[in-house]
Amino acid sequence: MAKLNFGGVEENVVTRDEFPLEKARDIMKDETIAIIGYGVQGPGQALNLKENGFNVIVGQRQPSRSYDKAIADGFVPGETLFSIEEAVQRATVVQYLLSDAAQIAMWETIKPHLTAGKALYFSHGFGITYKERTGIVPPEDVDVILVAPKGSGTSLRRLFLEGRGLNSSYAIFQDATGRAFERVIALGIGIGSGYLFETTFQKEVYSDLTGERGTLMGAIAGIFEAQYNVLRQRGHSPSEAFNETVEELTQSLMPLVAENGMDWMYANCSTTAQRGALDWKNKFRDAVAPVFDELYDSVATGQEAQRSIDSNSQADYREKLEEELREIRESEMWQAGRTVRSLRPENEKASVKV
Repeated sequence: MAKLNFGGVEENVVTRDEFPLEKARDIMKDETIAIIGYGVQGPGQALNLKENGFNVIVGQRQPSRSYDKAIADGFVPGETLFSIEEAVQRATVVQYLLSDAAQIAMWETIKPHLTAGKALYFSHGFGITYKERTGIVPPEDVDVILVAPKGSGTSLRRLFLEGRGLNSSYAIFQDATGRAFERVIALGIGIGSGYLFETTFQKEVYSDLTGERGTLMGAIAGIFEAQYNVLRQRGHSPSEAFNETVEELTQSLMPLVAENGMDWMYANCSTTAQRGALDWKNKFRDAVAPVFDELYDSVATGQEAQRSIDSNSQADYREKLEEELREIRESEMWQAGRTVRSLRPENEKASVKV
């Protein structure tokens, strides 16, 4: 483990240089890893581990689209694809990658098969941190560990195929075997993490829920809508409003931020843009800071967790979700976005090749 300095703050991190894939494979050579759930994170983690040389099986309910997807991805019923119960029985490491609501629903089914010495692995701290609400209390004789990729399973898989990595956090909630650390790091390297930084289950879920509801999804969607609506109300066309609100950000500016940081992005914009951005940055920061404080408090008190549990466990959850997503999809802004994306030069080239 290395200590790296982040702006004057030291953090414990593990890189692939100090913990290479060969070491991870050696540590896990006698282990059977069961991926429970083949939805958001399951496919990326399962395939990356498999292609990195780990012994991977999948546990998934059937019939289901996820079961069919696992077969399409090369997992074989009766050999590497089983029911959830049988996969947990066969495994020494159980990667519990069902949705938060599904984890609650399946817990009493899998718990009896978590026998001494096994490892229970999460990619989200929700079930453990809010155990009073979820009822997920692991046996005391199993390791309880976490590797949380900082992105979707799709991104984890895409970066793996590109020979790159997606950064992940790691945490140990319970070390029953004395091997929890080597197990969690080996698995983190195995799924394709760029580097791993230390956290706790609680901090992971607090930061994750705040981030999802904040800048990663909720805040950015709200800001997009606000700016787009103002431009449209002031007489700008849908194309102009969308390009100035979304397209320029995602296609031009965010890649610059990802490459070298915010100052690099500013330095590569016009002096007029620089001046305006610097003048308005603090106003936006101060305007949204109270919202972020309210959001974090809602996460820390468990209110956000309870809302998720209550809504996501409803029988008609999927139908209600689709309706909300349909409203976004059919709004003028995102219909304009669909048209703008179809006019990108790379799409024209792709159509010519076809």
